[in-house]
Amino acid sequence: MIFNRFSRQKPSLRSQPFTLLTCCLSATAANTTNNSSKLYDHYSFKPPPSLSPKPENPNPTLNPNKNFKKKSKPQYRPPSSLDAPKKKYTDLPFDFRYSYTETNQNVRPIGLREPKYSPFGPGRLEREWTGVCAPAADPKVKSAEEGAEDPNLEEKRILVRERIQGEPLTNAERKALVEKCHRNRTKRQINLGRDGLTHNMLNDIHNHWKHAEAVRIKCLGVPTVDMKNVCFQLEDKTFGKIIFRHGGTLVLYRGRNYNPKKRPVIPLMLWRPHEPVYPKLIKTTIEGLSIEETKEMRKRGLAVPVLTKLAKNGYYGSLVPMVRDAFLVSELVRIDCQGLERSDYKKIGCKLRSWFRISFLASL
Repeated sequence: MIFNRFSRQKPSLRSQPFTLLTCCLSATAANTTNNSSKLYDHYSFKPPPSLSPKPENPNPTLNPNKNFKKKSKPQYRPPSSLDAPKKKYTDLPFDFRYSYTETNQNVRPIGLREPKYSPFGPGRLEREWTGVCAPAADPKVKSAEEGAEDPNLEEKRILVRERIQGEPLTNAERKALVEKCHRNRTKRQINLGRDGLTHNMLNDIHNHWKHAEAVRIKCLGVPTVDMKNVCFQLEDKTFGKIIFRHGGTLVLYRGRNYNPKKRPVIPLMLWRPHEPVYPKLIKTTIEGLSIEETKEMRKRGLAVPVLTKLAKNGYYGSLVPMVRDAFLVSELVRIDCQGLERSDYKKIGCKLRSWFRISFLASL
């Protein structure tokens, strides 16, 4: 009785939305097919060749890819010593060194830290590397002691520099060049750091001289202790002229007769060579004193107040006058170098020793 009663009832409303939805979808599908067919007939739409499954070729006989052959890659060949690059020949009348301001030519090394291996690469330069430099006088030297520079090259160097410089600049021309090199006018600058005037920096200077007659050089670090040597080496190795100096900032002029197309050939160093072994800076005993007197003087030096404290990568141009004035009052001078690298304060000590012929007691 219960089953018959439910079966005689009308269908519930839950099933009606499904029937309505299916009817609407069928009607819209029929309309879209009719509309799409009408648009296709009206506009005669054709797909582009890139979208068509088989692009039509109006001239099947002319095939552009018929005679095209893909280039085959060359076979791999391992590097060989027979494929060495050509040697570079340069006429620069001076010895090639890694640094021209940090290596003293008068102090000869007592040994080498590694075998003689050229930093220019094997077979890239006609000059032989002695472990310290590549001399210009004799290309086949065998030891560092024989690598001294030929004194006859100084005359050639002076003639080349005079020919490039030409007539000296007037005051108006010099002021105009210096104004162009100010910071608010140009950002072109070469930074001379703790290694001093390196060999590859010569190439950078000539690259700047392609676009401007003068270049600004900023000097910081150990080389600024002896700025006179820095200025001399810049003029000597580049054949230019310094027309402005303020502290560690220099302006280097290239010369009136400088031709960028005839710039000298400067072979680049591919890596930094190891520094040779030089005599020790601090000796066990000072000349003229005994061991007891040397120890007593070291104790006195530790009690001396610090003259100045050197900052890392700073300008040390005022260090030499300060030490000179301090020696007028006391025979011992103490300098605080705690913020510097070990190699930096050794180089500073060597420069001060060459200036005053002094002896160093200790380093802290």
